[in-house]
Amino acid sequence: MSQNQQQNSDSVRADKWLWCARFFKTRAAAAEALRKGKVKINNTRLKPSRTIKPGDNLTIKKGIYTYAITVLSLASYRLPAPQAELLYKEDKSSVNRRQQLAVQLKTNDKAYPRTKGRPTKRERREILRVTRPEE
Repeated sequence: MSQNQQQNSDSVRADKWLWCARFFKTRAAAAEALRKGKVKINNTRLKPSRTIKPGDNLTIKKGIYTYAITVLSLASYRLPAPQAELLYKEDKSSVNRRQQLAVQLKTNDKAYPRTKGRPTKRERREILRVTRPEE
């Protein structure tokens, strides 16, 4: 086995691993997140070419959610979701924070329901009737 093949079995590029573990839909999206500083290893920014090894602690920001994970194993190709979950272990505090945030977002949606869009002609007339004083 050559030295390059041996290195590949011990570590994987960060963008490739994030794609294999299904944190991002494409490898390009994973690389973009790494360039923007959305993924950190021990509070240090990563480049897409940085290698990841088992035991590394990653912090991944996707939208409003933050994942704090520990890499358990490596993969060089994209796995089905149940198998991809076995590549890492998420901290319990991270899971709790995400669940609390999800509950908070649901309660906010109930407090401020979304409208259907533009009012119809009939609804507009009713609004004008209520908001304008009678002449």
